Amino acid sequence: MPKESLSQLLADLHAERVRTWDPAQLKGNIDQRAHLVATADRAGFVQAGDGVAGFNLEEVDGELLTLDKLVSDAPAVLVFFRFAGCPACNIALPYYQRALAPALKALGARLVAVSPQVPQKLVEIKRRHGFTFEVATDRDNALGRRFGITFEADAASQAAAKARGAFIGDTTGTGTGELPMPAVVVIDQDHTVRFADVSPDWLVRTEAEPVIAAVESILAVPAQ
Repeated sequence: MPKESLSQLLADLHAERVRTWDPAQLKGNIDQRAHLVATADRAGFVQAGDGVAGFNLEEVDGELLTLDKLVSDAPAVLVFFRFAGCPACNIALPYYQRALAPALKALGARLVAVSPQVPQKLVEIKRRHGFTFEVATDRDNALGRRFGITFEADAASQAAAKARGAFIGDTTGTGTGELPMPAVVVIDQDHTVRFADVSPDWLVRTEAEPVIAAVESILAVPAQ
């Protein structure tokens, strides 16, 4: 049986939008993603080999997650996503629950899904899908900004969203339009990034296999 593909799941989402969305709405979505791809400062993205200073994340069930705690026994895998109601995130995170979380648990590594959305709003996605991994708030995008992966929609998109009563800052509870790009960052026990994959296009996200391989490489797990 072929392995499940996150790329295909997200392509299916886009195809459904092509079939069902108003053409102007679809064009706006496509243009916004294309703009982010064209203008992204890739040189500023977090890179393998970067050192990581200490940070705190707020798990939606109340635990304070520090960097030291996350990597105390094995590498940590951080999956940055937008917010609890994001359709693509509601495809990607359940995929990671199926395809990534079991392998990381077997390796002793912690998986944390990270969003700037405030905990009282963010908790909904963990409850709805019954995630076994941790879901945490990056308050004020502090870590995402440090990793160079945050963005804001262009002025026209923000104005259109506000006119529809759909300002993202109200959705996230942050009061700003800043969001992280989808990203996966693997940090080892000496606080060094060993794998980083950042996508300016929120319909392009990291498959499970390279993340598992990165953690296995850190732990020197023999190839099967």
